[in-house]
Amino acid sequence: MNNDSDLFFGYDEIKEIADRYPTPFHIYDEKGIRENARRLYRAFSWSKGFMNYFAVKACPNPYLVQILKQEGCGADCSSFPELLISEKVGMPGESIMFTSNDTPAGEYKKASELGAIINLDDITHIPSLEKNAGIPEVISFRYNPGPLRKTGAGNVIGNPEQSKYGLTKEQLFDAYRIMKEKGTVRFGLHTMIASNELNPDAFVETAGMLFDLVMEISGKLGITFEFVNLGGGIGIPYRPEQKAVDIEGLSESIREVYREKIEHGGLAPLKIFMENGRMMTGPFGYLVTTAIHEKHIYKEYIGVDACMANLMRPGMYGAYHHITVMGKENATKDHKYDVVGSLCENNDKFAIDRMLPEIKTGDIIAIHNAGAHGHAMGFNYNGKLRSAELLRKMDGSVMMIRRAETTKDYFATLDFSGSEYGSLAKQ
Repeated sequence: MNNDSDLFFGYDEIKEIADRYPTPFHIYDEKGIRENARRLYRAFSWSKGFMNYFAVKACPNPYLVQILKQEGCGADCSSFPELLISEKVGMPGESIMFTSNDTPAGEYKKASELGAIINLDDITHIPSLEKNAGIPEVISFRYNPGPLRKTGAGNVIGNPEQSKYGLTKEQLFDAYRIMKEKGTVRFGLHTMIASNELNPDAFVETAGMLFDLVMEISGKLGITFEFVNLGGGIGIPYRPEQKAVDIEGLSESIREVYREKIEHGGLAPLKIFMENGRMMTGPFGYLVTTAIHEKHIYKEYIGVDACMANLMRPGMYGAYHHITVMGKENATKDHKYDVVGSLCENNDKFAIDRMLPEIKTGDIIAIHNAGAHGHAMGFNYNGKLRSAELLRKMDGSVMMIRRAETTKDYFATLDFSGSEYGSLAKQ
């Protein structure tokens, strides 16, 4: 959500929550997440078998993955722990799409044990898959169109030609031929080009590109494709002046291309999958923090009790996240601040030269659109500890779905058993 009026909580409520759960914390809105998922599925209801495989990396909390499972979503996984999350919430086999790169052998084995659809990132991974997990009944490959496609400035993946992901078109033909010869009988095709893209035309173009490939590969190799995975990357409007993607309009445009290419080409039915993560949870999560210091030197600074370890995007990408000073939503924004954390890095800033109401020590600050790639990207540099995650449930009550880390957690992986360092074990 990108405006002060978009909050799903008011000052009194968040003050009460902060009294129970000390800031900083991430808080998510179950109602918003569910309604958003239902809207996506309604929009693509024309596509039989449509599924959005939630990109678990965006917000890998089992409570949220379970909510999305209940709304019909699958799980897009890229690591062993993400596969475990999907297993723990009871995702059935092919509701898991395993899309990874530079993949360790054991992860292919685990994905195969779960019955997940394996989406290979490179043709050279076929021997590793065969050796460690066997040849699956269904296989998908990730396509990289290289110089055939360009992306917008906001795309953190970069232009495909400079991207480490996927197979070339020539490699795709060889890969499907090899898998057919080895006994695979069901096939899918995947790509992931955009990230945080707000132009719907980019996704329509991607759909058309994959439909063309399906027709060409099917014709030359005599295989039938069961699905195409258009990837994710549907962006959210981080800035107040930006507008969300019209999901209904996007769906209708893809439907027109489907009719033109797949139905008229005699290749229907072809399932359409997506793997959106950011748009599913991003707008429905906030990082809530408290102003703890003011600093007045060459610029005006507000120091908060969160830092880049709680939300990396502004420091890493220079990303904009809207900020609301709770209780001052209607106050005049007549103060220019850098809103900063305590990390020993000068890019530890949630906002630079941001016009906000006057902020005093103790004010509660809500940082918007932190429901994806927020807590998930946390780290422990400077000994910083990851914050708690809270869920505002359908009935308005709040529960903690991940406790805040403690110093015991921070030191838990150290081995103090050696005699030379025995004294440390007692501390």
